Amino acid sequence: MTIKEAEERTGLARSNIRFYEKEGLFCPERNPQNGYREYTEENIEDIRKIAYLRTLGISIETIRKIIHHEAELAEVVREQEQILNRQISDMEKAKEICRQIALDETVEYDTLRIEDYTADVQKYWRDNEKLFRLDSATFVSAWGGTAVWAVITLLCLAAAVFMYPHLPEQIPVQYHNGEVSSEAKKIFIFAYPAACVIIRLILRVYIRGRLTALVPEQPRRDLITDYLSNSLCFIALSAEIFSILYLYGFVKNIAPLVIVDAAVLMVILLCGIRKQKSVLVLHD
Repeated sequence: MTIKEAEERTGLARSNIRFYEKEGLFCPERNPQNGYREYTEENIEDIRKIAYLRTLGISIETIRKIIHHEAELAEVVREQEQILNRQISDMEKAKEICRQIALDETVEYDTLRIEDYTADVQKYWRDNEKLFRLDSATFVSAWGGTAVWAVITLLCLAAAVFMYPHLPEQIPVQYHNGEVSSEAKKIFIFAYPAACVIIRLILRVYIRGRLTALVPEQPRRDLITDYLSNSLCFIALSAEIFSILYLYGFVKNIAPLVIVDAAVLMVILLCGIRKQKSVLVLHD
C-alpha cells in the first residue's frame, strides 16, 4: 500500500511514519519498477505499536532495542511505570503548591515567599534539578534551531550576492602560513551559503547517526547534532567574511577568525552553563 494508505490505516501523519522509518524501526519494501515504498500489513502493525509505545513515554532508542531483542518489553514497561510514578508524584507536589498559592488571593509576585510553601528550599532545588537542566538545554538549543540556521544561511547568501559584482575573477579559498595557497573563480563565493544548506540537510543527518552509539538519549543527541550543525554553518559564514576582508586588505591571517569563532561558540555554551548554575543558587 502507498504512504497515503498507510496514513489512513494508522491514523498517523506522514511525517511520523517517515520518521520511524528513518530511525530504522521498520523498513518497507520498494517497488522495483518505480522505487516507491510499499507498506505491508506487518509495517502497519509495526507503525501502530511504535506509536503506541511512544505515547507511553518510551524513547525511540529504547523501542529500537525492543524491536532488535536487545531489551525485554515487559522490563522496559515496568521501568517506565516507575518513571511515570515519580513524575506523577512530582506533579502532585507541584499541584498542591499551586493550590496553596491560589488559596491566598492577596499573594503577588512581589510578596511571594517560597518558604511559606516549601519547608526545605534547598532540598526542593535538588529535587527539581532535572528541570533546571532542561532550562539550560533549552537556552543552548536556541543556537541549534532552524531560525538561527536560516539567519546564518541568509547572511551567507546576502554577502555572496552583494559582493559578487565587486570581486576579482579569482578569489582565495585556501591559506597557508598567512598566504593564499589556492584560488577559485569568484562564483565560488556562493559555495558558502550552499554549504550551509548541505550541512543542515545532509551532514546533520550523518552527524546524528554517528552520535547514536555515543549519545543514546534522543533529545540530548538532537541537541548536540543541531548545535554542531549550526556551528559548522557559522564557521562557513566566518570563512566567507574572512575571504572578502582578505581581498580588501582588512585582514591577513586566519588565526583571528579561528579565535573569534571559538570564542563565540564557547560563550554560547558557557552562557547555558552559567544560566543553569544561577538558577540553582540557593536563596535564604
